[in-house]
Amino acid sequence: MADPQTPKPKSCCTPSRESASGDAAPLVSLEIVAETGSLERTRDGMVEIPGGSFLMGGEGPETWPQDGEGPVREVSVDPFLIDACAVSNEQFSKFITATGFVTEAERFGWSFVFHLHVPKKQREQLRQSKAVAGLEWWLAVAEASWRQPTGAGSNIDDLLDYPVVHVSWNDAQAYCRWAGKRLPKEAEWEFAARGGLEQKIWPWGNSLLRNGKFRCNIFQGDFPKKDTGKDGFKGTCPVDAFEPNGYGLYNCVGNVWEWCQDWFSSDYHRIRTDLRDNPTGPPSGTKRVQRGGSYLCHDSYCNRYRLSARIGNTPDSSGGNLGFRCARDRDSTNLPPS
Repeated sequence: MADPQTPKPKSCCTPSRESASGDAAPLVSLEIVAETGSLERTRDGMVEIPGGSFLMGGEGPETWPQDGEGPVREVSVDPFLIDACAVSNEQFSKFITATGFVTEAERFGWSFVFHLHVPKKQREQLRQSKAVAGLEWWLAVAEASWRQPTGAGSNIDDLLDYPVVHVSWNDAQAYCRWAGKRLPKEAEWEFAARGGLEQKIWPWGNSLLRNGKFRCNIFQGDFPKKDTGKDGFKGTCPVDAFEPNGYGLYNCVGNVWEWCQDWFSSDYHRIRTDLRDNPTGPPSGTKRVQRGGSYLCHDSYCNRYRLSARIGNTPDSSGGNLGFRCARDRDSTNLPPS
């Protein structure tokens, strides 16, 4: 049990559909259907991770114990493959073209957009009824989706090598099924993201800057009022921006939160201490795990752009900083058929 004097963690920068105000989140029945695609039997774009044991989680002063970041425990994972980069708009477009799949944001008719990415006049109007209580920098914008990241009139023409956003966990699952892949287990994600380093805060070490240079895409300036873009970006960046970690993975922290396979729980791993070999999280829940933080992370607010940081969100939630990368068993048993 957490110390009662420990301050309650700040809400993170990923809203859920259940947190939307008013009638912004109509209940709809969604049937996720995705046929297996015709991708080549290839490992292009994936990195083979050796597997092994590592120290998972974190307990430093920068962590949020209430999120279930700790305790630090030894966990083992089998060898697997994982995408070097988050799934891009170009890759997701191919999936849509091949299957005709309609994302949940498109079915709902709206998704969450960061307020600074919405035109000022529209921003003021939306704040009246479409802002998220406690997370007022998030606005429920009509017609915002992976195709139109900031709403009607926007597009991804110049963002093909940027991560696809406004994808729910269910959408990501559909893509993985088509691609003959799967979402990474949370333990796999952290093992791969650490890049072979043990108990470091970030994939490159414990100092945010390296030789005075930024290593990830996070919020620069006065959150949430002004993003200076000092790290080179205001909003998302290309999926292969910045240097990769020791395993060759890009943007494991910052840029976009990444969905994992597991149901989220803040204490399941504390209760089931016997589950340390290829752990998969609790058997059921209401939220799925997200890892890695996003371009909206800032240490003045929630500081969750760290390797041990974790949050959960409802499987139907989407927003302008939610994306994913895929994984695959090393034996390739879940490759698409020839």
